[in-house]
Amino acid sequence: MAGSKETPRQKMIGMMYLVLTAMLALQVTSAILEKFVLINNSLEQSTVAVSKVNQATLESIRATVEKSGNRATDLAIVKQADEVRKLTSDVIGEIDKLKDEVVDAGGGRDEAGNIKNLSEEEKVAQLMIGTSRNGAAFKLKDQLNNYVETLSKYSGTKYTPMALDGKDDPIASRSPEQRRKDFAELNFAQTPVPAALAVLSQKQADVRRIEGEVLDVLASKVGAQDVKFDKIIAMLSMESKVVVAGTKFKGQMFLAASSSGIQPKMSLNGGPVRMQDGQGIVEFTAQGGSYDKNGLARRVLTGSIAYQTPAGLKTVPLQAEYFVAKPSYQIETGTMPPLYLGCENKLSIQSPQLGALWNPTFSADGASVIQSGEKGKVTIVPTSKSVALNISNSGSLLGTEQFKVNLVPRPTLEYLVGGQRTTDPRGVPVSSARSVQIRAVADPSFAAYAPNDARFRPTGATVSLVRGTKRVQAITIGPTGGSIGAIAGEAQPGDRLVIQVDGVQRQNFRGDISEVPMGNPVYQVSLY
Repeated sequence: MAGSKETPRQKMIGMMYLVLTAMLALQVTSAILEKFVLINNSLEQSTVAVSKVNQATLESIRATVEKSGNRATDLAIVKQADEVRKLTSDVIGEIDKLKDEVVDAGGGRDEAGNIKNLSEEEKVAQLMIGTSRNGAAFKLKDQLNNYVETLSKYSGTKYTPMALDGKDDPIASRSPEQRRKDFAELNFAQTPVPAALAVLSQKQADVRRIEGEVLDVLASKVGAQDVKFDKIIAMLSMESKVVVAGTKFKGQMFLAASSSGIQPKMSLNGGPVRMQDGQGIVEFTAQGGSYDKNGLARRVLTGSIAYQTPAGLKTVPLQAEYFVAKPSYQIETGTMPPLYLGCENKLSIQSPQLGALWNPTFSADGASVIQSGEKGKVTIVPTSKSVALNISNSGSLLGTEQFKVNLVPRPTLEYLVGGQRTTDPRGVPVSSARSVQIRAVADPSFAAYAPNDARFRPTGATVSLVRGTKRVQAITIGPTGGSIGAIAGEAQPGDRLVIQVDGVQRQNFRGDISEVPMGNPVYQVSLY
């Protein structure tokens, strides 16, 4: 698809779509269905975030036009931007309605907001494909492709249709079976509810992405004909004011207001400066020594820029200071310096002195290291009770930092009977004891530090109705709880509900699920 270079968020959404497409071809299990729910939630959050960015772009366009005096050419761009925003909102709204219908096809949602029947496929196909290929997906295809075609006119960029048949889809066309399918069958045949929701959310993410690209194009057109020269100042642009001894100083020396008709001559510290595209290229090896108590050595550059004016040659003096620094770094670990075993511990290791020259690499003993792609930001996943993190820059080892490793704190179990917490010392009324829910709540400090590793849930439980010392009846409920109506009819004031949890699981940042060693907790609730 044509457009500007993809951001990391857009790359992530694209990768999730590839995973989604591949998983649709598999016989899904309940665990996979739950992962589809997570994928859909992530896509929806990303779409909301992009919408906020796009709204900020629109407001920036309006502010710029107003500041420029509301010229007719600029107001026309504002009108186009408003139309782009409205077209996008209409498409997003239509897809939201479809998502609600898909949820209804799965039986709607329960009291906790969860979809009742995640595995429903037939009703999804009836809704989206239809009995005579007249389902909602065919209208959706036309809406999406018409949207793309309309926005292509605003941006001047030809976008590929968003809703493709199997033979046109880059992935599906590789499969003899998939390439015969049309858009509706390719995306919604034999597709359970959460997978269908994820497909629709992916389309919403694509819509918001294209909207953002078009708004950026329109923003670049605002005031494009403005060229103002009211002051000429000699400037030296440095990659960093702080340079490590033995490394190169880099910067650009130029006129703040430049013109193709001006050919300036530049000098620095008594010598000529190499010119490139009207700019002076400054590069030399910084010399250390005479450091102050902060490890910095002050240096001063003196030069000038000469350029021809109608009145003759004019020379503008220049003076700029910079500092040569000893190599150093600092580690930012957030609010909790200890690391957590097997968890996603994000560290930010920065060197203000090195500035643009800071390009560290990391290795560790007792942990695996995940690079983020951002300078100094790294994820440490401990595999032992202590971690030694090695920090290097430009091939030189700067230091080794030692970290203690904590075990993941166990969650707290909360019990709800009839939708209410069981905090009343009397218990709960017999009439309210119709359902039981159990929540595994992460330690607040751990959840704040590592939210992607603090996802706990019970695996299920056995609820027994006990009268005196005798168990009257028992029922098994699932991970999210369930109805105990089968035993509620036998309950009398003075009875007790005894809830024994089968176990607790934790899902980590990779999506792996492990058992939490909590035994089989037992909780009792009195009935009155």
